[in-house]
Amino acid sequence: MTTNVFIIGLDEFNLAQLRTIRNAEGYAFHGLLPFDMVVNPESYPVDEMIEQGREELRASGVSVDAIIGHWDFPTTALLAVFRRDLGLPGPSLAATLIADHKYWARLRQAKAIPENIPDFQSLDPFDPRAEARVEMDFPFWIKPNIGFSSQMVYHVSDSWELHDALAGIRQGIGRFGDPFARFMERAELPRDIPAGIDAHHCVLEKPIGGWQCTLEGFVQQGEPVIYGVVDSIREGALRSSFARYEFPSRLPESVRERMAEIARRTVLVLGLEETPFNIEFFWDQQADHIWLLEVNTRISKSHSPLFADVCGASHHEVAIDVALGRRPDFPRWEGRYNVSTKFMLRRFEDGIVTRVPTREEIRELESAFPGTRIQVEIEEGDRLSELRGQEVYSFEVAVIFMGGQDRHELEARYREVVERLPLEFAPAGSGDG
Repeated sequence: MTTNVFIIGLDEFNLAQLRTIRNAEGYAFHGLLPFDMVVNPESYPVDEMIEQGREELRASGVSVDAIIGHWDFPTTALLAVFRRDLGLPGPSLAATLIADHKYWARLRQAKAIPENIPDFQSLDPFDPRAEARVEMDFPFWIKPNIGFSSQMVYHVSDSWELHDALAGIRQGIGRFGDPFARFMERAELPRDIPAGIDAHHCVLEKPIGGWQCTLEGFVQQGEPVIYGVVDSIREGALRSSFARYEFPSRLPESVRERMAEIARRTVLVLGLEETPFNIEFFWDQQADHIWLLEVNTRISKSHSPLFADVCGASHHEVAIDVALGRRPDFPRWEGRYNVSTKFMLRRFEDGIVTRVPTREEIRELESAFPGTRIQVEIEEGDRLSELRGQEVYSFEVAVIFMGGQDRHELEARYREVVERLPLEFAPAGSGDG
């Protein structure tokens, strides 16, 4: 008997990851809503997305056994809506919105793990006196309450940088703030959540740092479980840009165990249930202190090939098992490689893309370096500063997944792949008329 699994915004890359899971032949994977509608569009027409998704599910002609997703907001909120429609397991829309909203989530975390979160405050960027209402000393981070991939996230060291950051946030915050407001209308928020502080507001946080990692887990029947830890390595002057993810983590086991306990308390206070999740942490090695950065109510798609390389299956398997109400049996450590890495190739200055590799050139490189998968994120003629979905301080131009026997081997192979990857740029302004 075939089990029908619907995946919001399914693309070929993640379909390939789904096919690595145990007993994949017993599933039929169905895309739900077009990729371009849910992943980095110019705007998010929430009502249209919900109605179109409902119609696709009705018209599918098959039983809807599970609905999953691996993208950020609004996919997380759409999952809650569609699952509620069909009586499928998953967190409520209210719990999902609270976890996605950076300020609301901090309020809940402050109840359970106050010693593991930085000082924070809310700020309305449209308040004429916004700069005067900042209560914390420089430096700090300022970020919209809803966003992902470090979009519109600014490090602020003085009043000039604060002024510029607020201007940038005001210009772009509606892209997520407007659709979030539409979901708020469909949710019953609990009394401890200040609905007046919506997604058109920002959160300010004191800087935290150290060894960064992400815990992947799930919660079922009120029991949070951690099944994997992935290290995150950053680069750039502010250490704000992700350079690579590495699995398995090299963190000491005792630190991983402490993080797992903090994660369990956090998941429960957020009211999450019947869902995979991932939680980003820092370990300050000097102070031996653990900081929680943020919680996501989904698996990390970036980690899927890493688990497939080392464990033999993507952790999409966890998402499906939880969505079906089954207990995951993961990981099994049956992969081809001892370690796996996602490298993020970045540029730290603007430019015009003048050359990208052809599909044949990419295939040749992947064949020359077994275990390598290359995704180029740009096209000829693109101006990097005009690309959607980029962070403030750098531009991601390609990602390179690699599995191997050890990290030294992978780093050496990565450098060679980058040297041979035909990506070329011209200075910004030289070709834009």
